[in-house]
Amino acid sequence: MNARTRTSSALAVALPALLLVACAGGERLPAAVQGEAPSTSAAPPAQTFTCPADQQEVGDLTPKSYAPDGPLPSPDDLPAGSTMAAIRASGTLRVGVSADTLLFGARNPQTGQIEGFDIDMLKEVAKAIFGADDDTVYDLLDIVVIPYSQRIPKLRSGEVDIVAHTMTINCVRWQQIAFTSEYYTSGQRVLVEATSSYQSIDDLAAAQATVCVPDGSTNQENLARDYPQITAVAVPDISDCLVAMQSGAVQAITGDDTVLAGLQVQDPATKVVGENFSFEPYGLGIAADRVDLVKFVNALLAEMRDDGRWQAIYDDWLAAALGPQSPPAARYGRTEG
Repeated sequence: MNARTRTSSALAVALPALLLVACAGGERLPAAVQGEAPSTSAAPPAQTFTCPADQQEVGDLTPKSYAPDGPLPSPDDLPAGSTMAAIRASGTLRVGVSADTLLFGARNPQTGQIEGFDIDMLKEVAKAIFGADDDTVYDLLDIVVIPYSQRIPKLRSGEVDIVAHTMTINCVRWQQIAFTSEYYTSGQRVLVEATSSYQSIDDLAAAQATVCVPDGSTNQENLARDYPQITAVAVPDISDCLVAMQSGAVQAITGDDTVLAGLQVQDPATKVVGENFSFEPYGLGIAADRVDLVKFVNALLAEMRDDGRWQAIYDDWLAAALGPQSPPAARYGRTEG
């Protein structure tokens, strides 16, 4: 399916189809949706993390990742004993994704496959490990559909190898998992009905409005910290927010501009308003003890920035909704231990 066909399909996606269409291939929905027993792979006990004083906000320090050890090795020359070699031997790359974030990770009701910017990033990782081509790479992804709140627990429990789920890099998360270098830069904005008089987050705060936000996201944290006047309604997935606004239960939705752009495509009777009021650098999440995989993916991302693959993926999925953008520069400097 080419880029233009994908865009046309995205415009036709209905929310119920995204939420209820059956699983295909090696994809697994959360137990609450699928009706399975909860996973027996329990995440480590919850902990409280406090950032050092110089890392209280997302800024110069927190987006830094581990520098690659060198050029990206070929799939047939992966280091012996490495995480990458173990993944190759297993036959699949286990990935945690969204299935209802249009443009980033959403199920195409025509093909049954989950597709988007984040999924294409994961395909590139799988190609680098398995040497697969475009026609076969999707079958090498063992897809686990997860809500925002389960992104870190699924990594820490070992259920997935990597998470691509519009996840912001920040200090608190770095103390629980590891991140690749920044692969996309977003910011938090507001989605309202097209006829709404609200023009910004400040308008909503002044009106003490009720606003929907995905549970377990930095969007939720930002709202609680900076706009306590707003009544926040936290839901498992951002698509639930669209249903809440359509039913009149909330006056607006707040989330990353990338995610809101997808909701606007789903419901043209909405609009994104106001300026970005946060900085949301996205990273691919990886377990903290798999530094070799982080470095490997960082070497891959460096290649993709240089050879145009990142740009091609962006142009396929996001340029029409979000305008021209170049890949964010890699920032290294994190040390092990």
